[in-house]
Amino acid sequence: MTPDALIETAKGFAPILLMDRAEPFRPQRIGLSAFAAETPSPSSKFTVTPRGEACYEFAIFWDYDIGHLYDLEHIWVHESKGEVVAVEASFHGQRHDVEMCLRAGRPLVWVEAGKHAHLQSRAQRDAMAEATRLMCGSQAGIGGIHTANPFSAGFGDLSDHDHRLARLFLSRLQFTTTGGRALEHDLNDTPMVPWPEMPDFIAARLRHVIAKLHRDVAHMPAIFFDCGDTLVDEGTEVKRTDGSDVVLRADLLPDAEAVLRQLSGLGYRLCLVADGPRETFENVLKPAGLWELFEAHVISGDVGVRKPDPKMFETARERMGLSPDQARFVPMIGNNLDRDILGANRAGHPSVFFNWSPRRRRVPEGPPDTPTFQVSSLSALIPALTAFEFSLTMDV
Repeated sequence: MTPDALIETAKGFAPILLMDRAEPFRPQRIGLSAFAAETPSPSSKFTVTPRGEACYEFAIFWDYDIGHLYDLEHIWVHESKGEVVAVEASFHGQRHDVEMCLRAGRPLVWVEAGKHAHLQSRAQRDAMAEATRLMCGSQAGIGGIHTANPFSAGFGDLSDHDHRLARLFLSRLQFTTTGGRALEHDLNDTPMVPWPEMPDFIAARLRHVIAKLHRDVAHMPAIFFDCGDTLVDEGTEVKRTDGSDVVLRADLLPDAEAVLRQLSGLGYRLCLVADGPRETFENVLKPAGLWELFEAHVISGDVGVRKPDPKMFETARERMGLSPDQARFVPMIGNNLDRDILGANRAGHPSVFFNWSPRRRRVPEGPPDTPTFQVSSLSALIPALTAFEFSLTMDV
């Protein structure tokens, strides 16, 4: 069968998807295959055994499901003498028969909201409603970019940052399923091609989608950190006796190492923005392997000014390859209202006050030194930053 003939014939049996009315996604492209005898599917792990004269495989590609980027689902329509005699479909890595319901000779297939698994019937949809609500709600984006598939090698070199952007994008799309009557999507309205054209399309499409996340998803492209009484307990400092003010050693604050490693593992780019001699910060951060977690180190002893001077923040943005317009997405975390918070606010950065140490003033005097938000323990920092990032928008 020629490619054009395959497409024309398959359209006569193309399913109509019955989707939730709140469904945010639509299929992007369908790869078609036809079988006249038992044959391994070219696009799935299953073997196709026609139950009539032929079976048409609809490999339906979606950019996303609500849990992750990349989704490929299947429907197999069995035909005999021009009529549909059976329908099988994919369901969370399995395959099952779908209740026969035809309109003008074409099958109607219920689709799980957000996840796009094909359901046997409306009754199965209703029975799964609670689990589906959970996946479309608090679990949205949990999988990042789905890489356990045959095409992921073509997605490019994926970073933790890529996965975080995917999770962030999808978590903002969480929705409440509506149930009730369906929203119909006719697969004939989605481009169809012979399956051999699909692998290259899927890889190129995912590269495009991932690049678009970096351009269009409001996120924190970096996080700026102070050091003294933010990561290191200044009360434990041992300094040189030569008057140089260089700290030889000091204890890390509780959770400092765990928080920095977790942020780095989540794909956040970290920059140290600290006042003092460079040697101090090398001495206190390198023993625990934390110095290397920072992509850049902007030290007042090198720059020639101290916070709140805007040059400290301008230098940090330059070292991290950030524009002034991105300042509103880059939080500065510190313990000093006069330096960290005032400086960040003046430079257009969100400011996070680590309010714990009695060694400095802890109550703002007015709007100039009032933080965007504050935490009293480093263990509270990641949930606070996660909530802050979720709230970001590209609108000015």
